Amino acid sequence: MPEQAGERLQKVLADAGLGSRREIEQWIRDGRVRLNGRTARLGQRATPDDRIDVDGRPVGQKRLRGRERLVIIYNKPEGEVVSRDDPEGRRTVFERLPRPPQGRWITVGRLDVNSAGLLLLTNDGELANRLMHPKYRIDREYAVRVHGEVSEDMVKELVNGVQLEDGPARFEDVVDSGGEGQNHWFHVVIMEGRKREVRRLWDAVGVVVSRLKRVRYGPIILDSAVKSGQWRELSRDERKALLAAVGMKADRPWGKLFGPGHRSAKKKVHGKPARTKQSRRPGGKSGE
Repeated sequence: MPEQAGERLQKVLADAGLGSRREIEQWIRDGRVRLNGRTARLGQRATPDDRIDVDGRPVGQKRLRGRERLVIIYNKPEGEVVSRDDPEGRRTVFERLPRPPQGRWITVGRLDVNSAGLLLLTNDGELANRLMHPKYRIDREYAVRVHGEVSEDMVKELVNGVQLEDGPARFEDVVDSGGEGQNHWFHVVIMEGRKREVRRLWDAVGVVVSRLKRVRYGPIILDSAVKSGQWRELSRDERKALLAAVGMKADRPWGKLFGPGHRSAKKKVHGKPARTKQSRRPGGKSGE
């Protein structure tokens, strides 16, 4: 029997910018996706000529046939949640971001409400999936301020590995970045993106994290030009490096975004000056 034409359904929808592949796989398991009038199954293949519905709404043919790839850096402040809606009424990261002309923003990993720093967002579901998948071993670097004395034995333990409730974990590297008294800064590198992993690792050796900021995700570094609450598009070299890190080709054009109120792309860094009245209560469910 010849192989069915097209690509796996979850990849087709991820390429259309509906979500990451892992998200869409769950949608299919939950029966939210229909293919040509029938409830879809994992493993099915589809083409842009097929009729695909998600939650009863058809996905447009133009959207299925491809679009420009977009990736932005956002410098997340503490107090914002990485979610489209928050039942507690806190500000979300999406309130400051431009609306992509095609698809929707997919966050690459998460930062909890009390963490700050580099957040990558893209409208390419396959790229997001690869950047988060353990197979590609994309490292993440954090600047961490801890409260408490940190000994050499503690650092060795953190690098060699400790047992957390969801399995063993470790830092790839721990670098002393200085500080005074009990509040000391370190730069740490992890290869995974488990929920609150950096905080839980330090907690496992009896040290409390008082500040946490992600400063790098793979080849992408949070530079000083992107202030807290601002975003920018990737440079040409950053685009190449990001695709190379996950073994993807430049098989589609890169899109272009414009800042609020601008008709040209002269400004490279953008923020949203106004904010709506919302409470900013501590806590949250999002990951590291």
